[in-house]
Amino acid sequence: MTHFPIGLHLAASASLALAALCALAIAADLAFRPQKMWIMNAVWPITALFGSFIWLAFYWRWGRADRKGKAPMWASVAKGASHCGAGCTLGDLTVEWLVVAFPAIATWFGWPALFAEKTFAVWIPDYLVAFAFGIAFQYWTIVPMRKLSPGQGLFAAVKADFASITAWQIGMYGMMALIQFGWFRAGLGHIAPVASVEFWFAMQLAMLAGFATAFPVNWWLISTGLKERM
Repeated sequence: MTHFPIGLHLAASASLALAALCALAIAADLAFRPQKMWIMNAVWPITALFGSFIWLAFYWRWGRADRKGKAPMWASVAKGASHCGAGCTLGDLTVEWLVVAFPAIATWFGWPALFAEKTFAVWIPDYLVAFAFGIAFQYWTIVPMRKLSPGQGLFAAVKADFASITAWQIGMYGMMALIQFGWFRAGLGHIAPVASVEFWFAMQLAMLAGFATAFPVNWWLISTGLKERM
């Protein structure tokens, strides 16, 4: 059994509970005020799972369907980056629990033959599945706005989100490595297993780091017209 300090355990539990409440609050509001772009009905609650009260406040100010006025550039960029965040969140939730249920998945991606650390092997399917979800979110944003064919929409979605998702995953993996290996293992003697609140608390922090690295990339993508401004 892997043990963590009680203070960390309680803080992690509280952070996850608060984020879940924020996601539920957004979902409840969306039930009465659905987004004009239907995919955002999924993006907003999903991003609150890591963004917590910050994303709740952001949604309340710039995301609600009855909001008046044009959003400033930074808010449009944050919305664009949130597509990546939603995709990465779903990708990581899916893959991490799949590996728990089916450990052989890690061996398919190089553990322990190529990677002595199982975490690094799992990051490969994490990226691939997050990329697939992220492209799906972007596809259902671009196609209705530009009225594209399915083939054109898929190409545009990949072009718009490849750099963004990659930038997000770099920041996320970097922070996750710092927490798991620089804090948990170095300071506590072990990394957090997936089936622990400490792991998902670390993932919340890692997702925020991913947002930070994806934000300037999304600013560039929107400024150059590769990604739609929302």
